[in-house]
Parts: sequence; C-alpha cells; structure tokens
Amino acid sequence: MVVIRLSRGGAKARPFYNIVVADKRNRRDGRFIERLGFYNPLARGGEEPLRIAADRLNHWISVGAQPSETVERLIKQNAAKVA
Repeated sequence: MVVIRLSRGGAKARPFYNIVVADKRNRRDGRFIERLGFYNPLARGGEEPLRIAADRLNHWISVGAQPSETVERLIKQNAAKVA
C-alpha cells in the first residue's frame, strides 16, 4: 500500500518533517516515491510552518494513497494554505 506520511529530519530536539509518498513497508525515514512538502512544528516569526503541493497531494489520493492520521490532521487544520 502507498501512504502519505511524515519523514523526520532536523537535529536533536529541533524536528523538521518532510511530507512524502512512500510504500508502507519502507522505514519512516527510508526510501520514498515523492516529496510533497514539509512541516516545521517549531516555525517562529516569518518562517513557514507548512507547505504542501496540493495538486500532487490530490493526485496521490486519487490513485489510492492513504494519508497517515497526522498528515490528514495537518491538511484539515491548514486547508486554506494547502489549497
């Protein structure tokens, strides 16, 4: 199954996540098919906390990719920014 999930990056205690399309069997930070955007939970000031390519997100969902619970929550919370 293909999933849309977060892949962790950044330093210790400074998380940064890429939103990726990956095969469910691959590790969280392992191989992925396509990078759709990023999520920065510690964004301050003028930094952008979330960016997702809406057209690619819609494409992957239309062909059967399942978003993880966290990605689904981020999309719903930031619907105006994603669209």
